[in-house]
Amino acid sequence: MRYLFADCALDTDRRELRRVSELVSLTPQVFDLLDCLVRNRERVISKDELVASIWGGRAVSDSAITTRINAARAAIGDDGKTQRMIKTLPRKGFRFVGVVREELNPAAPASTETAPHLPRPALALPDKPSVAVLSFDNLHGDPGQDYFSDGITEDIITQLSRFSELFVIARNSSFQYKRKSIDVRQIGRELGVRYVLEGSIRRQGNRVRIVAQLIDATTGAHRWAERYDRELDDIFAVQDELARAIATVLVAHVNKAEAERTLLKPPASWQAYDYYMRGVDILASYWSTVKAADLHESRRLLEKSLAIDPNFARAYSSLSTTYVIAWRNRLDEDHLNPRHSIAPMNSRTARSSSIPTCRTRGRASARYWPGSASTTRRSPSSTRPLH
Repeated sequence: MRYLFADCALDTDRRELRRVSELVSLTPQVFDLLDCLVRNRERVISKDELVASIWGGRAVSDSAITTRINAARAAIGDDGKTQRMIKTLPRKGFRFVGVVREELNPAAPASTETAPHLPRPALALPDKPSVAVLSFDNLHGDPGQDYFSDGITEDIITQLSRFSELFVIARNSSFQYKRKSIDVRQIGRELGVRYVLEGSIRRQGNRVRIVAQLIDATTGAHRWAERYDRELDDIFAVQDELARAIATVLVAHVNKAEAERTLLKPPASWQAYDYYMRGVDILASYWSTVKAADLHESRRLLEKSLAIDPNFARAYSSLSTTYVIAWRNRLDEDHLNPRHSIAPMNSRTARSSSIPTCRTRGRASARYWPGSASTTRRSPSSTRPLH
């Protein structure tokens, strides 16, 4: 279906927005938001409906919604002041108020010229970090030098394939994008990978310069980039050295990005997020009040959050902080009774294999708690501060 309004054409089959026949670049979430508003233009769409439709009901801040709305407005030539197309109704939601004409997409001709431009269905991401290495661009200008850039790329793919924790796309699949200008987010969707490694190679005399960059295919953000300048005394030695160096750094950055993504994973429900925010707010105020009651209340709220979503990493991290604070300040059962919360935290942590960092911090803080069941009771005088 194509929706025509003002000077824009929204094609939901191709997932394209064109303005005055020019293709407008949109992130998947902004496109879905615009599609949702246009399809339901006869009524007001509440924030809860947008969150359920665009983010699958995950916890999303008002600023994130506002950012997507502003991006959608900018894409169609609207703005928050005039609101000619997308209107904000305070405390109610949003509505698309532009005049829209619907048009069915004509059947795609069975021509080989148009077939490569048709979007392919998105593939599901694998359970472990996934990478596609695109053919490095040959900047020498001589097609006869493609063998060198292709060789470097193949060596990197081979090196990466040796890491069992990575899912690496085969050469034939990634090389189909050679000399094609395609958004890495589209490549990520078509190949079912989270990360894309691309680069370029330039030779001059007996020297070579190789530039590589790692991109998050879900957001288009750059995770890492590096430049290598080498002499070509032994071309195969250079290929081996660069392939090993790039593969090693790439694995480290992919693991770091995956750890950040896991830590920032939103909770399963709004209620879990609400308890978490209240607990963190009270924990922050503890530094000014230094009241054990505040520490106890913060811990109680964080445990409620984890009872709703046992895989909420940030709640584990904040909860472990309360144990460290209590241990440092030598708070025993007379000041703060942790017996009802230490065991549940340990059992929940043991079940959560997706957040090893928070699991370690939670166990360590509970282990060294002076009054925990997992240690021998020590008097405050024998307690030593953490280093």
